[in-house]
Amino acid sequence: MGKSINLNRGAGVLMAISSLPSEYGIGTMGEAAYRFIDMIADVKMRYWQILPTGPTGIGDSPYQPISAFAGNNYLIDLDELVKEGLLESREIRDFDWGMDADEIDYSTMYDNRILILKKAFERFDTKDKGYIDFKKENAGWLDDYILFRAIKEVHDGREWTCWEDGLKNRDRAALDDFAAKNRDRLEYYAFCQYMFRKQWNNLREYAGSKGIMMIGDIPLYVAHDSADVWSDRGMFALYENGEPALISAMPSDDFSPKGQIWGSPVYDWESMDADDFKWWRARMSKACEMFDAIRMDHFIGVVKYYAVKPASAGSESGRWYKGPSRRFMEAVSDALGDTPLIVDDAGPRTIVPGAAKLIDRWGLMRSRILVFGWDKGADSDNLPHNYPDSNVAVYTTTHDTETLAGYLRSHMADGKKQAIDFMSQYIYGKCEGELSDIKELTELSHEAEKALVLGNIRLAYASNATLAIIPVQDILGLGNEARMNAPATVFGNWQWRIGTHGFDEEIKQLLRDYAFTYRR
Repeated sequence: MGKSINLNRGAGVLMAISSLPSEYGIGTMGEAAYRFIDMIADVKMRYWQILPTGPTGIGDSPYQPISAFAGNNYLIDLDELVKEGLLESREIRDFDWGMDADEIDYSTMYDNRILILKKAFERFDTKDKGYIDFKKENAGWLDDYILFRAIKEVHDGREWTCWEDGLKNRDRAALDDFAAKNRDRLEYYAFCQYMFRKQWNNLREYAGSKGIMMIGDIPLYVAHDSADVWSDRGMFALYENGEPALISAMPSDDFSPKGQIWGSPVYDWESMDADDFKWWRARMSKACEMFDAIRMDHFIGVVKYYAVKPASAGSESGRWYKGPSRRFMEAVSDALGDTPLIVDDAGPRTIVPGAAKLIDRWGLMRSRILVFGWDKGADSDNLPHNYPDSNVAVYTTTHDTETLAGYLRSHMADGKKQAIDFMSQYIYGKCEGELSDIKELTELSHEAEKALVLGNIRLAYASNATLAIIPVQDILGLGNEARMNAPATVFGNWQWRIGTHGFDEEIKQLLRDYAFTYRR
């Protein structure tokens, strides 16, 4: 019944590809990604977990993709296109890519990335065998995706529910007429997907040669304004006009005390069950082609999901609905095959006890987050002494939380010193000098903060969890200025880049020592 996990005990890093350094405004699958793999291999890590790589829409969230299958054009490396003879370096430098090495300017990306990629497409041979084979092999999702993108471009980016009826409602004659008049646009979007997959495959192969496994991240939901919702409305809880009847949300939890409204349409699980979860099977199969292991975000939503009416002002007006649970896992486990599945079961585990039963039945790997343990006392299931077994991926923090240093600073500032006191005793005991007097402090010294950050990393390494995954911001000891996302906020998220920060020799040696000492 249970699914075997073939992940070896080891450590890894959590960082989005978009956060890598580059001269062109956003991290890509280029030279910096290869050097990052070299660096994490050098410190004896085995895993690189990335954020979702799908194309994003309004808000730029990788957890609100406009396709469950496509890759994000922004991550295509431009220098690689120069090597292929599709661009010249001077052409890339003619564009403004933003001036801040530590932050992504998404409006600049939106304005200029399509222009430079279209220059590359103009020189591309669409009779290339690899390209033709790619289109044939991926037609099941690619044909709808490139139509969606091309129609959206012609309509100045407006949502599909605002298109004329023939295109909005997928009238076959209207779609064929549009395709005949816009073949170059369709080919352009197919070209981008081909280049994305080609560069990804090369990067993943290189990672494998260095002993690094790539862990992908699958959001539970997709954006309403997406190729998936437009092309198959029957899978989603929509009104006849295509607008959502219910949208995804969460009540108050560890990530957001006020709750969250995500805004994605929820699934019509009965309709999906009726065709044996065909779309989910295809989605998981595609993910297995790309990644060595998969993390599924918000897994508890498969068992029980929370939703609100679209006009709701806050998440408190929502309610819980029953998900497909066992039937879902029976379908997707076939698609997964031997690919390990790590599930995000954070949040209201007491409200959704069925998630734990489903995880146990299929032998899935749980997630635990150290920073969520420090406010809850010794009985928190996020602390290592309470892990049920070793089939766990432990994180110090995540893309949705404060960084470790940010948590320490904010908890000193807001008076929750007992959390830090508990943390210091848990990690060090009472005989660690300055840390023993933490209740009397109004702020932590740099040395004390650094000691607690490193102590958390060491604790993750020392735990019995099979995987210890450390966000790169925690390795670098950065504060909340480096936070990736603040749930329940709209602006300023997903922008952080590593910039000029790098692993210094001290942290490199510590990570090597931790890996040796704790058999990772």
